Amino acid sequence: MEKTEKIWLDGKVIGWDEANVHILTHTLHYGLSLFEGIRAYQRADGRTHIFRLSDHVRRIYDGAKVATLDMPFTPEEITQACVDMVRINKQSSCYIRPLVFVGDGAMGLYAMTNPTRVAIIVWPWGTYLGEDGLNKGIRAKVSSFTKLHVNANMVKAKIGGQYVNAILAKREVVRSGYDEAILLDAEGYACEASGENLFVVRDGVLRTPPDGAAQLNGITRESVIELAQSLGIPVKEERMTRDFLYIADEIFLTGTAAEITPVRELDNRVIGSGKPGPITKRIQDLFFDIVTGSHDGYHKWLHWV
Repeated sequence: MEKTEKIWLDGKVIGWDEANVHILTHTLHYGLSLFEGIRAYQRADGRTHIFRLSDHVRRIYDGAKVATLDMPFTPEEITQACVDMVRINKQSSCYIRPLVFVGDGAMGLYAMTNPTRVAIIVWPWGTYLGEDGLNKGIRAKVSSFTKLHVNANMVKAKIGGQYVNAILAKREVVRSGYDEAILLDAEGYACEASGENLFVVRDGVLRTPPDGAAQLNGITRESVIELAQSLGIPVKEERMTRDFLYIADEIFLTGTAAEITPVRELDNRVIGSGKPGPITKRIQDLFFDIVTGSHDGYHKWLHWV
C-alpha cells in the first residue's frame, strides 16, 4: 500500500500515522463494521471524478439500517468528506475506503452504547486482480467454502465480518495457484467471486445471478447491466449451475477494485477461446471510456472533484 498524507476520522482530518484506535475497539473483536470501495478516476480532459459516489454513500446508510448502527454524520457530510480527501491528498486517480465501525466502551456482543465511528481513507491502487488479468484474463477455481445463506449473510449490507467467508475461499484457491475463488451458494448454484460479481456469456446472452441471491448486488454490476443493455446485448438474471460456467463462451468478474476482469480458465477448464471474449471487450471498453476516456454519456455516474 502506498501511503497518502491525511485520513478523515470522525470528522477531523489527521495525519496517516495518527489514525489509530484502541485495542478494545469493538469491531476489532467482533467484526461488526461497514465499508465501501469507491474509485476516483482522471478522465482524458484531466478532470477527476468519483464514480457513482452517491450510490456508494446510499449503500453505507442502507447497511447501517441493516446492521442497526446509528450514523453520526449525514450522507451529505460523508459525500463531501470523500471529495475532500481526494483533494487534500492531491490524488487524480485513487481508491477510496469509507469505514464505519463500533468503537471501544462496553465489551460483549450487545454493546449498543459504544460510539459509531467513521473513517475515510484514500490511496493509489491499481486494478485488484492485476493489469495482466484485466487484459488477458485470470485463472479461477470453485472454492470448497460455500457462500453464506441469505438469512445469515445480510446481502444488502457490506458488513466487514461477513468477508471472513470470502477470505477463507480466496486463501484456499490462491495457495493452490489460482487467482480468484468462485463461491457456490447454499443450494449449489454459482453465486459470486470472493470480492466480485459474476457474469457469464453463452450464445450472445449475458447472464448473472439474480437480485435477491446470496451475492452483494454490486454497483459496478448494476453499471454493467445498464451498459450491456445500451449496447443491445440481452441480459438475463438467473441461477446458474457450476457446469454451466464450464461451457460458457465468456466469463468476467466485476467490482470497484477489480473493475471488469475476464476469466480465461475455471477449474482447469479453458473458458471459450481462453482469451477475453468480444462481449467482455465491448463492455470493458465502454466502461473505461466512461470512467477514464471522453465518452459524452453517463455523466449521472460521475461526481466531479
